[in-house]
This record gives sequence, structure tokens and C-alpha cells, in this order.
Amino acid sequence: MRIAVAGAAGRMGRMLLTEIHETEGATIAGGLERPGTDGVGQDLGKLIGVEPLGVTLSDSPDQVFANADVVIDFTVPVATVANLGHAVRHNTAMVIGTTGMTAEDDAKIDAAGRTIAVMQAGNMSLGVNLLVQVTAQVAASLGIDWDVEVTEMHHRWKVDAPSGTALMLGKAAAAARDQDHEQVAVSGRSGITGERQKGQIGYSALRGGNVVGEHSVIFASDNERVVLNHIASDRRIFAAGAVRAAQWCVGRAAGRYDMIDVLGLRGT
Repeated sequence: MRIAVAGAAGRMGRMLLTEIHETEGATIAGGLERPGTDGVGQDLGKLIGVEPLGVTLSDSPDQVFANADVVIDFTVPVATVANLGHAVRHNTAMVIGTTGMTAEDDAKIDAAGRTIAVMQAGNMSLGVNLLVQVTAQVAASLGIDWDVEVTEMHHRWKVDAPSGTALMLGKAAAAARDQDHEQVAVSGRSGITGERQKGQIGYSALRGGNVVGEHSVIFASDNERVVLNHIASDRRIFAAGAVRAAQWCVGRAAGRYDMIDVLGLRGT
């Protein structure tokens, strides 16, 4: 199974390469970076501190996509959208962990999913995806009278907010309550906001230190609260989930999928 990584020279990219290298039945098929990136042309084995692999870091998307069964992309939205075009052209499946995607970007993922298998998730962790399922169940059971707030904290280098995982959780709660998420989401309250409106789903984002990822979903009524938490202590959980998703995608029919599909939790 030939798996390549977009953004291979970055911190997450190297972790993904290491995970692929250590996964039985998987082979590193390539690594993609922007032209001018330090290390282009370097053996990917050297990049991750193992023996030479005979595969080099490339700045040619066509070369990387043509040689892979599936490409894992944890880059930035503009690069991910461009990579979708290469994936469709070479009939290569994609696993997308990029966050901060717009509605327009989302539509392009949908379009690619009509030609190739695309697995996209704001978080690849097994625990987080179980939390999404539980959040939906709790939201459906408690109903619209309970206030929902989603809080998240990440390292100081994260560039988007709320996190993709926070949005997964909030959207799961909204869908379970038959709400239009975009109509009820409130992010970054500041100043004189007035009282909280019934049915809102609020987001709060914290940034600092080297926090891998912490998420809470708070359900609050007048007399009690239910709090669901997930704490990630090692970024490798995301790499492991992404490689598992990549293996799942190979040979899969065209379509747009998420980690719920990969984990066999659809309909549970």
C-alpha cells in the first residue's frame, strides 16, 4: 500500500512518515513540499532518522500523486484544495486533516468525492470521534432547553480558531437538535453581548504553550451541567488515525467519508 504525505517536511508530516514507515503493509510512496523548501531532494529516510528509503522529498505534486495509492494532507486550505485537483487527475485517494476550510473549500471536497475516495475529518483521533458520537446522543436526549458551549485549547502555533475538532463537536450537537449550525453558532464573545439566546452553541478558543489539544462540550441547565472532555497528550494519535484512514481508503469507491465511516460507527 503506497502512502504519500503532503507537507512532509513539517512537524506533522514527519510524524506521518514515521507512522507509515512503522505500519505493516504500508510503504512511504512520496513526500510533497512547496518549491524552495529546505530539504527538497533529500531522502525521506534521512528526514525521519531511519535508513535511506530511496524516495526523496519532492516539490512536484504530479510526481507524488502519480506514485501513490493515497495521499495524506495536513497542510493549509489553499494547498489542500490545489492537491485535490492533482488527486482527481491521477485517481489517487486523499485523507484530509487540514482545518480552517471554508464553505467554498468544502464544496470542492464534495466535488472531488464524486471521482475519488476522500476521507476528511477535523480530528483523526479515535477518542475524539467517539466523543462526537456521544455529544450527538446527549444533545438529542437533553434537547434545545439546555445551553451548549464548546471550549478548546491548543498550542500557541495553531493558526485557526475554533479548532476543526471544536466545530465537529458543535455541528454534531446542532444536527442532533435539528438546528442549522451556521445560524446558532456564536464564537469569541466580547463586549456587551446581551443575554444568551436559547439554542445558541457557543465556542471559546484558548491558545498557549505546547498543548496538543483539549476539548470540552458543556451542556448547562438552570440546576445542573453535563461536561464531556477529551485530552490529547501526544500528537501521534492523529498520525495513527490518519494512516488507518489511508489504509481504509485504498480501493474504496468514490465518495466523501469521515472517521465515523473508517471506524465503522455510522448509524451507531
